[in-house]
Amino acid sequence: MAVWDDLVGQERVREQLDAAARDADALVTAESAGEAAGEASPAASRMTHAWLFTGPPGSGRSTAARAFAAALQCTGPDRALGGAPGCGFCDGCHTTLVGTHSDVEVVRTDLLSIGVKETRALVRRAQLSPAVGRWQVIVLEDADRLTEGAGNVLLKAVEEPAPRTVWLLCAPSLEDVLPTIRSRCRHLSLRTPSVGAVADMLVARDGIEPQAARSAARAAQGHIGRARRLATDEASRARRATVLELPLRVSDIGGCLRAAQELIDAAAEDARQVSEEIDARETEDLRAALGAAAGGRMPRGTAGAMKELEDRQKRRRTRTQRDSLDLALTDLTGFYRDVLALQLGSRVALANEDVREALDRVARGSSPEGTLRRMEAVLACREALDTNAAPLLAVEAMTVSLRAG
Repeated sequence: MAVWDDLVGQERVREQLDAAARDADALVTAESAGEAAGEASPAASRMTHAWLFTGPPGSGRSTAARAFAAALQCTGPDRALGGAPGCGFCDGCHTTLVGTHSDVEVVRTDLLSIGVKETRALVRRAQLSPAVGRWQVIVLEDADRLTEGAGNVLLKAVEEPAPRTVWLLCAPSLEDVLPTIRSRCRHLSLRTPSVGAVADMLVARDGIEPQAARSAARAAQGHIGRARRLATDEASRARRATVLELPLRVSDIGGCLRAAQELIDAAAEDARQVSEEIDARETEDLRAALGAAAGGRMPRGTAGAMKELEDRQKRRRTRTQRDSLDLALTDLTGFYRDVLALQLGSRVALANEDVREALDRVARGSSPEGTLRRMEAVLACREALDTNAAPLLAVEAMTVSLRAG
């Protein structure tokens, strides 16, 4: 299995990364030979020290970055014989893909932002020479969540990289990254995979029945991770069904307010379920590390560490709740997009064909102009949440606008 196999519907990006990995391999080989023979290493024009992967949620930008990291560390025999790096089964590829390679640091966050302290630690890591691999690779999956101060810290490292260090940054769009950083990176833009490509992946990799795979891929609108959850998790399908019922429940103010509260409660419950087990494990691990007594008493001087953990867990729960709420709003936008397609007589495929009766009902009861206003109300809610507006107030404003739209 090649490292690129999980990169769905991104043939152009795969070709560019494959070419860069070949040049990176040639550069390392030439440097090794140059050290022995006293010769200068040739330049590898398709390889560079900093990359920026952008694309809509679910497009696979993090998958592309990790696959490229694996190809850079590939030590497979085919590479030595002139084959492409990225075999997928050698020690370099395997340990990178499973997250245990000592020279590959993958950074993702459950919090709302990445601060200066964490970024400085990454920059120090980036100054190290590879310990066992061919490159020192830093994969920053949430580059859009760098604070301004953290971005300025990262800029220096990207401007003056250490030899054999590669930065792989991921973000939804160019605008989500500081201009000074993105101008120093080679940009790769990923697109939303086609429904067919995602469905084929679910069948081949997860053993999903073809019809169910296509239904999940269509409902997820090309979001690979969401499609897999819909195809394999009954709770995810139930939550989506509840969200798609909302347009039929906002006929009066009372219904609007109840629907808003239920959305908030569902997001909070999702966050609780995700965080509960993780929080308990982290707390127990920290207590053990700090030397908690058998009776539960903590040693003196450890209260600060416990408080720091509790604050971080609270921020993570907030992030998880907002992510869950944003996913619900994305489903709601898809519903109204289908309504608009029906109203305009478009022949585009409907993402929510499984609730066709509800789509027809809403389409008959409103105008295209009204549907557009409803979609704008959902977008306004998402933007309000991004600016840290009170979630319940933002969602209530949206549901009232859906009724009036």
